[in-house]
Amino acid sequence: MTIEQLYDDFALLDDWEDRYRYLIELGRDLEPLPDAERTAANKVSGCASQVWLWTRVEDGAEPRLRLVGDSDAHIVKGLVAVVLALFDGKTASEIAAIDAEAAFRRLDLAAHLSPQRSNGLRSMVTRIKADARRVAPGETHP
Repeated sequence: MTIEQLYDDFALLDDWEDRYRYLIELGRDLEPLPDAERTAANKVSGCASQVWLWTRVEDGAEPRLRLVGDSDAHIVKGLVAVVLALFDGKTASEIAAIDAEAAFRRLDLAAHLSPQRSNGLRSMVTRIKADARRVAPGETHP
């Protein structure tokens, strides 16, 4: 799933009840997070629900981050899928250049999420961008 596909799919849905159902579906379709990766180190702080993000690094001229995420809440798990659509498989420099807030505005998420869920989205983005900075060229890999 790409962010462009999400934009297109959201545009086809007329109301937010349908969009919430779609977010839940997206969460159900996520790659499962291995139980061994449900660790304190992978837990995202700042989320009201439990959220885990596991970052793997694919080596290359500029490493790519591969992300797997999960949550204990259905809608939040769908929001994890949105975040992964934005960032998964990107290089550190691509991740640094992504304006996640603009993407969330385009999806109209801020107007339809609770303040806690919006804060959780920002916490996921902060975590991914920090992971990207750690693997940027010239940095040591985790």
